Amino acid sequence: MKQKHIQHLYWRASFGIHIAALKNLENKTKKENISILFKDSKQSTPLTLDFGELLQYKNKSYKELRQEFTEVELQKLRNKLRKKVRELNHAWIGRLQSPNAMLREKMTLFWANVFVCRDNHIFFIQKYNNTLRKHALGNFREFVKAIAKEPSMSKYLNNNQNLKAKPNENFARELMELFTLGIGNYTENDIKESARAFTGWSFKKNGEFFLRKNRHDFGEKTFLGKTGNFDGDDIINIILEQKQCARFICTKIYKYFINPNIDKKRLEEITNVFYKDYDISKVMQYIFTSKWFYDDENIGVKIKSPIELLVGLNNVIPLTFNKPQQLNYLQKMMGQVLLYPENVAGWKGGKSWIDSNTLMFRMKLPSLVLNNAVINLEEKGDFEDTFEKYYKNAKKFNKFIKTTKDWDSFEKNYGKVNAAELTSLLIASPLDKDTNNYLQNLKVKSNRNLCVQLMSIPEYQLC
Repeated sequence: MKQKHIQHLYWRASFGIHIAALKNLENKTKKENISILFKDSKQSTPLTLDFGELLQYKNKSYKELRQEFTEVELQKLRNKLRKKVRELNHAWIGRLQSPNAMLREKMTLFWANVFVCRDNHIFFIQKYNNTLRKHALGNFREFVKAIAKEPSMSKYLNNNQNLKAKPNENFARELMELFTLGIGNYTENDIKESARAFTGWSFKKNGEFFLRKNRHDFGEKTFLGKTGNFDGDDIINIILEQKQCARFICTKIYKYFINPNIDKKRLEEITNVFYKDYDISKVMQYIFTSKWFYDDENIGVKIKSPIELLVGLNNVIPLTFNKPQQLNYLQKMMGQVLLYPENVAGWKGGKSWIDSNTLMFRMKLPSLVLNNAVINLEEKGDFEDTFEKYYKNAKKFNKFIKTTKDWDSFEKNYGKVNAAELTSLLIASPLDKDTNNYLQNLKVKSNRNLCVQLMSIPEYQLC
C-alpha cells in the first residue's frame, strides 16, 4: 500500500500516523491495513474519571443536596463537579492521543458532532460520552434509541419536561432536523405527533431511563404517513424506514471522512450500503476499501479541526501541557472545546474553522507549544467562570504555553530522515508555489527546526 494512501487512511480514520507505524504497514495490503484498524477498535473501553469523595453524590438529586448543604457549601460542590467536566475534556483528548482503538475514538468524536449535547452534570455527561463510544461502530438504530434515553440529552433538549398534558417539542424537532432526516423531510404535524410519543420519557437519579406512565400519551398518533399507538422507539423505527435518514447520515459521513465537496454518485453509493441494515462498521469498511476513496481529489482537501490539529501534532512530538487550563484555552481560541459545542447544531467544520484570526493562531500553534513562543492570552468570550478568572487574575497577558516535549522520541524516529521525506510525512496536500519556494530557501540546522517550520505553513492545516 502506498505511503500517501496509508497516511490518507489514517488521517480520516484517526489523527495521522506515526512514522514507526507507517513503516510497519507499507508492506501490507489495503485489506490487511483496514482489517487492523477495525480489529483494534472492536472493543469499547469506557472513559472514566477518578471521582474520589465526589462519587457519594452521584445518585443524589439537587433537592437532596440542598437539604444537606448550606448555599456556600453547595456552590463549592458545584465548582468541584464543574472542574471534573474540564478534567473529562482533558481525559478525552488524552484518549484521542492514544494509539489504541483509534478508529473508534475518531468515530466517537464524529458522532459527538452529530448527536450534539452539552451538560455540566459530570456523571451524566461522562455516561453520554461513553454511549457515543460504545455505539460508534455499531448499529445506528440501537444508537439513536440509546441516545434518546440518555439523561444529558433529555435535559439538553427538554425531553424530561415533555408531558402528556403539555408536550415539549424540542427533542422531537431536533431528532428529525439535526439527528436523522434534515429540514424539509417532515411536517410540523410530524413534530407534534412524535413529541406525543416521547412524553413521559425521563430518568432516575442515577441516570437510568424510565417511563413515567402517568405522563405518557398512550393515544393514537399519525407520523410520516403511519398511524398507531406509537412510543418513542416506534418513532425512531419509522424514521429509519425513510431512505432519507441513511442519506442524511451518509452526507455527514462523506463530508467528515471523505471530502467536504460531495460527489452525489458516491454519496448514493454509500447510502445504499448503509440503508440495508444501518451497520456503521459496514459502511465505514466499504468507504475505506473503495478505490475512489484514495483518489487524489480526496487527499489533503479537508481542513483539520482544532482537535485534529492538536492531536496530530502530538502524534509527531509527544507533549504534555504543564497547565491543563492552557489546553482549554487553545481549544477555545481555535473554536472547538470538547464537551462544549456552540449550539445544538454543533461545529460547522470545514472552512468555518478558518478566518483571518484563527488561521494566524493555528499557524503559530507549533511555535507556541514546541518552541516556547509568546502569545497574547487575552480572553475571547466566556468559557467557565473559574477559567475566566484564571486569566483575569494574571498580571500579564503575554505568557508562554508551558509544555513538556519529548524531543528524544522525535529524534529517534524522525531525526535521520531527509527534508523531502519529512515533508512528505507531515504534509498531505500539494505545496503552493510560494510555500515551496519558501521551504527551498529555508536554512534549517535540524529536523526539529524543520518540523516546526513545516507545521507552521498553511498546507499543514489540511489533511
